[in-house]
Amino acid sequence: MDEPIKMKNNGQISIMLNMQKRDQSRRLDGKPTVSNPLSSQHSILREIEEEMNTLVGMQDVKKTLKEVYAWIYINKKRESAGLKTSPQALHMMFKGNPGTGKTTVARLIGKLFHQMGVLPKGHLIEAERADLVGEYIGHTAQKTRDLVKKAAGGILFIDEAYSLGRGGEKDFGKEAIDTLVKHMEDKQHTFILILAGYSKEMDYFLSLNPGLQSRFPLVFEFPDYTVNELMEIAARMLNEKQYELSREAGAKLRDHLIYVKAQKKPSFSNGRYVRNMIEKAVRSQAMRLLMESHINRKDLMMLLSNDFKFTQNT
Repeated sequence: MDEPIKMKNNGQISIMLNMQKRDQSRRLDGKPTVSNPLSSQHSILREIEEEMNTLVGMQDVKKTLKEVYAWIYINKKRESAGLKTSPQALHMMFKGNPGTGKTTVARLIGKLFHQMGVLPKGHLIEAERADLVGEYIGHTAQKTRDLVKKAAGGILFIDEAYSLGRGGEKDFGKEAIDTLVKHMEDKQHTFILILAGYSKEMDYFLSLNPGLQSRFPLVFEFPDYTVNELMEIAARMLNEKQYELSREAGAKLRDHLIYVKAQKKPSFSNGRYVRNMIEKAVRSQAMRLLMESHINRKDLMMLLSNDFKFTQNT
């Protein structure tokens, strides 16, 4: 018989960025000072960190994002003090498989940069090959320019960017790359370009244009989720939707994720895969309950092991 899993805090899983508060006083030039890494003036960073901490895993991404914040903040302080500052190119490369949170992080970066005054709007324009590549000579450059114009004051996020270089020298994708490179230089303070895609494919893509790699000083690596992290994602999704897993259903889902991860298929979509499995189980539960004459609240919330139907392809 399926038994409910007891989850603490109503199934919510908290991930806290471990930061030790230092309140030991030091003496510098005879004056006592107190180290306070996150004073009240860093409320913008704290707000973004709170949102980032709702995301499962991605510790290196969170660390890099904090470094970017510090870099921009200190450069502003140096400028105010009349010190030399280096130009800040903030175009980025996101490397990772599908469903690892790249688009979500891009939106948070837009919000962070908007609140810091780096981007006037901070909005996100999502695009892929079809949005940039045209059907005749000159069409691609115009489509690309239009997208850059729409992204002005915010972020242009191009997913599966490596697809622009797949067609060879005569493909219009090369025209899109050349147009992007030009706008990255001419309008580098007007918008931020984020190129995203599989790690190996993105490395090859960078080799197609000698001017590309140097224009992306910020590279974020998005690793695949572990089985435990995927189960955390499932728990959060279920809690948000007011569903619960029976103990047997939880074990079945975990075993399936272990199996799927072991296959190491490049098409595995991580968090997106978990979401699809849960949505499929919810539909299966609905069909099961449709045949019941008496349905209580627990029945409506509980997903049983039979509600998860896996095949070799899912």
